[in-house]
Amino acid sequence: MADPRPLVLDVDGTFLKTDMLFESFWAGLGRDPIATLGALRHLGDRPRLKGELARIGQPNVALMPVNADILALADAARDEGRQVVLASASDAALVRKLADAHGVVDNSMGSHGGVNLKSAVKADALAERYGRAAFDYAGNEPVDRPVWDKAHGVVIVGDLPTHAKALRAEGHPVTELPGGWSWSQARRALRTHQYVKNVLLFLPVIAAHAFNWQAFGLVLLGIVAFSAAASSIYIINDLLDLEADRLHATKRNRPFASGAVPIQVGMALFVACLGVALGLGAMLGSGFLATVGVYILLSLAYSLRLKRMRWIDVFCLATLYTLRVVAGATASGVEATTTMLVFVFPVFVTLGCVKRLTELAKATDDAKLPGRGYARADYTDLMNMAGVGVVGALVIFALYTVSDQAAQLYQTRWIMWLALLPIALWLFRMVALGARGQMDYDPIVFALRDRQGLGLLAITLSLMFWSAGLWAEWLG
Repeated sequence: MADPRPLVLDVDGTFLKTDMLFESFWAGLGRDPIATLGALRHLGDRPRLKGELARIGQPNVALMPVNADILALADAARDEGRQVVLASASDAALVRKLADAHGVVDNSMGSHGGVNLKSAVKADALAERYGRAAFDYAGNEPVDRPVWDKAHGVVIVGDLPTHAKALRAEGHPVTELPGGWSWSQARRALRTHQYVKNVLLFLPVIAAHAFNWQAFGLVLLGIVAFSAAASSIYIINDLLDLEADRLHATKRNRPFASGAVPIQVGMALFVACLGVALGLGAMLGSGFLATVGVYILLSLAYSLRLKRMRWIDVFCLATLYTLRVVAGATASGVEATTTMLVFVFPVFVTLGCVKRLTELAKATDDAKLPGRGYARADYTDLMNMAGVGVVGALVIFALYTVSDQAAQLYQTRWIMWLALLPIALWLFRMVALGARGQMDYDPIVFALRDRQGLGLLAITLSLMFWSAGLWAEWLG
């Protein structure tokens, strides 16, 4: 005989490894930031807020990560002839869409019409519909306790030992399933491996031959500040890209897209990282703070809109890389010359094109890249732009070797001309590897781990130090 008790599942953090309210908010920021922020005026009216954000954001519930253990539980209940119900404080329309997207769900309940279906309100609604102790309920938070009290069987997702013990003492059959998040996954969201890109802050010090501990110490503080700023933007970028990442072959495994780390945790990490970046920025002076501020604002604009715009995104990436060079100069007090910035910008334009070439080379179809403005049809144009960047960088470097500033810093000019060869080989190598999809999605991170490329860069620096007479000075 089939068990007559329905299995009622909470949604946010239970059936789903995410929260539909926050999914709606970030989807809305990506689609219509002004309307989304305007909806926050309904913070005091939670059902209306949820409905507004769901309408604006229109998140794709079918892509949201599902808890495999709860899905298995729902499958088993259906096999036993039991009804499976979703009951959530999220917007009722979204909950219905979620129920329709998963064949194991028979019915759904959600917040609507001024009713926030949460905690005691949900408990009363379920008891009225099915009867007290006439349903089993799965939840994941202490606010679910009133519902568990009125249920028969209890499923607890996550680590709530006190509630589990108390419910067992009251005679409820209790099943405990794993849940929650870990700091190791949260650290992945910070993308600490990307911090290596911030060695670009050392470029002005190296170019000016300012090899002293004070300059290096200030640059190191700048790197910490820029790393925190970058992490804050990576978090925002991932939260805005949830749907695009879930459609991507590898990015779907990112902490927020996969549900390994809650969106709320990501928002808290963003605030913490931003605080560190601005605090250290203020310590390093108004110039550095302004540079960090511009970097953050441009990065936010990039995340919200610019990365979807063909060509604009490549030049935006180049600007963000160049701002790191400017930051190194403002942190250390070393002048970042116009010539240096004019040289590094086309290099970074090339690397921006390489980033997109890599993605296109790894694409599985001719459609536009998720969340980007490029498709395979743009491959040739990107190659041409990368070539323009390579030629531009080499020409500017060659012109620099005959400038007055170069004459002051470098004693033997012909050695500088020799340095053009490894620079050219490195740039051509990066473009070739990107065009074949043989590198990471971030060319700067790849470049700083690529032994052959690092060898070419080391040869370039050695030649420049030789030209400047530094080897003779250091080695006597």
